[in-house]
Amino acid sequence: MIPRRLTARILLFALGFFAGLIFEHIRNTTTNTSAVTHHHQQAQLHPVATNTLTTDINSVIPPPLPTTAGPNTYTAHNDAQNNTPKVNAAFVVLLQNKDLHDMRKTMRNLEAVFNRKHGYPYVFLNNVPFTEHFKTHIRAMTTAPVHFGLIPKEHWSYPSFINKTQAALNREDMENRNVPYGESESYRHMCRYMSGFIFRHDLVQEYDYYWRVEPGVSFSCDLLDVDPFMIMKSKKYKYGFTIALPEFVDTIPTLWENVKRFRKLHPEHIAKRNSLEWISYDKGDTYNNCHFWSNFEIVDTSFFRSKAYLDFFQLLDDAGGFFYERWGDAPVHSIAAALMLDRRQIHFFNEIGYRHGLYEHCPESPELQLKCACDPKDNVDWVQFSCLRRFLEI
Repeated sequence: MIPRRLTARILLFALGFFAGLIFEHIRNTTTNTSAVTHHHQQAQLHPVATNTLTTDINSVIPPPLPTTAGPNTYTAHNDAQNNTPKVNAAFVVLLQNKDLHDMRKTMRNLEAVFNRKHGYPYVFLNNVPFTEHFKTHIRAMTTAPVHFGLIPKEHWSYPSFINKTQAALNREDMENRNVPYGESESYRHMCRYMSGFIFRHDLVQEYDYYWRVEPGVSFSCDLLDVDPFMIMKSKKYKYGFTIALPEFVDTIPTLWENVKRFRKLHPEHIAKRNSLEWISYDKGDTYNNCHFWSNFEIVDTSFFRSKAYLDFFQLLDDAGGFFYERWGDAPVHSIAAALMLDRRQIHFFNEIGYRHGLYEHCPESPELQLKCACDPKDNVDWVQFSCLRRFLEI
C-alpha cells in the first residue's frame, strides 16, 4: 500500500500540473486574439502593404533555400541578396557533349571563386544538339541562367570557294610535319567560327560583353569582390586577356601577308595609338607571332561587331587560310585588337589566376597572392615567351 502522505503529494502535483496547462491555454488564446486584432487594425491603416496575417509572418521568416540547384546553392542564395550590380554580359562556352565532365569541374571552380556572388548567365554552343543528359548536369552546377544553342550549319561548314580536296591534302601534309592540330578538320571549323561568327549567334547577340570559358580550365584566385565585366565597362576596355604566347609559325605561313594587304586596303580601320610594335619588331614588315591566348578572353562585343573587324575577318575568310593552313582565332583576334584598338583599350587581367593545360598565369604580387591558390613559379616562362612582357612595356 502507498502511504497516505505520499498519495497526498502525488495528488497535489497532478492538480498543479493541470492548472498550469489551463493557464497557458488561456494566455495563448489572449495573445493570439490581440495579434489578430492588431493585424486587422494595421490592415485598415495600410490595406495594400499589409492585407493578411500570413504576409506579416512571412516578412519576418526568411524564404526557404532552393532545393534544386548545384553544389553552391546555399552561398549563391545568400550572396544573391546583395543585389550586386551587373553588366549585360555572359559566359560563352563552345564545346561538345563529350566535354560534360571537364565542363562541370570548371563550372564548380568558376562558381566558387566568382559567379556564386555575381550570377552571370552561361551560353553553351555546339554544332550538334546537346543531349538532355548534358543539359541536366550542367544546370545542376549553377543557380544562374543557362542557355543552350545550336550553331547554324552555314557557320560551321566550308565556304563554297574552298577546294576541299586541296584542304585535305594540306591537312595531311601538316600532320606529317607534326603541326599541332594540323590534321584536324573540326579544329579548323572551330577557329573560323570563333574568329567570325560566335558573336553573331542569336543567344550571344543580346549581350554587350562575353567571357570565353573552356572546359577543363581552372581559376585560382578569389574574385568575389572583383567583377571583370564591370572593370571592362567602367574603364572602357574592349579586350581583356591573361596569357600571351607566340603562335606556331607553321600554322600561319601567309597570315601576315594578308594582314599587310588589309592595312593597305583599309587604313581608316587602323587606330592612331595602336599596338603594332607589340606584334612586330620591324614596324609591320614581319609578324613576331605574339598573340593573346584566346581560350580566355573577355570582350566588348561591339569590337567584334564593328565594321573594321568584320572587314578584317571577311578578307581573311576569302583568302581561305582557315582551311588551307590552320589559322587560329587567337592570332586573328590579337592582330585585330593590336591594329584597330587604342592600346589603352586592351587590358591584362593580372588578378585572374588562370590555367589551361600546361600554361598558367598566377599573380606574383604579395597582395594578390593572399587571394590565390597557385604558385607563380608555374607561370609561363617569360624568358622563353616574351610576348606578355613586351606588351606590358609598350
